[in-house]
Amino acid sequence: RGDYARVTLLVGDSGHLTYGRAQTTLGSGNLHLLIKSYCDAPGAAYARACKPYLPRLADIDLRLDNDQAFRNLLKEAGADPVMRDTQDSFFDRVYWKPAAASAATLGLAEALSVAVVYDSVVHGSWIALRDRTVAKAGHPSKAGERVWVSAYVRERRSWLTAHPNTLLRKTAYRMEAFEALIAAKNWSLALPMMVRGVRIDEAVLGRRPPVAVSAIDAATRNLRLTDPFMTGNDVRALEAALVKEGYAINCDGVFDEGLEKALKSFQQDYGLVADGIAGPATRIMLGI
Repeated sequence: RGDYARVTLLVGDSGHLTYGRAQTTLGSGNLHLLIKSYCDAPGAAYARACKPYLPRLADIDLRLDNDQAFRNLLKEAGADPVMRDTQDSFFDRVYWKPAAASAATLGLAEALSVAVVYDSVVHGSWIALRDRTVAKAGHPSKAGERVWVSAYVRERRSWLTAHPNTLLRKTAYRMEAFEALIAAKNWSLALPMMVRGVRIDEAVLGRRPPVAVSAIDAATRNLRLTDPFMTGNDVRALEAALVKEGYAINCDGVFDEGLEKALKSFQQDYGLVADGIAGPATRIMLGI
């Protein structure tokens, strides 16, 4: 149960302004993708009011953090059933499905394992911590699923508690909750279960407010065709991943029309929204 109209701004949060039931962030570029999806949805009551903000959202204009008119607009739009449907489908598409696919690629099949992956995809920095755990504990196929997931949770908790962003350290409770479930050997997430002192059964969902600070690296950006073209190592990583998937492109570190075309082909082939934007779902499917 979430608040579709919730607008949050926490000092020190690299995600900056966050919005909606699952709190998508301005700093990651995902708020742009969400509002764009809403504006494109038939019957969106606040689409006309939201559309002028799309360029600023795409550019991650941090002045929107304190733009009261925009924040009020988000709150009002949260009451629109179209916005609620958009958020549900957006978070399924951008977070849940890529997380489930990423877990399957690693051979993680138990409910608790998939929950750990999904939590990290939503929270941020899943791929970086996944790779760090593989380097230390080996691949799940060799270490064993439960051993690997336990090692990942320990590694992520250690990373969170020592993070230079002191606000982010407070979110280590997420890993502590998983450690308790692991200690209880509840890999199937059988109900009832206790999470953060709350008994969860079929009739009750957790009501304790989470700490809504994003773990997404502030340096991460959604790659797309712009004028002038985007360049950099993140573009090169995108090119390399597409080449690995068999798409022929010119690897020069420039996001041009050719790269956009290849990206759209990849997105279409893998059932993603073929918008030519390398957002979180696309990056996770590419493993970058």
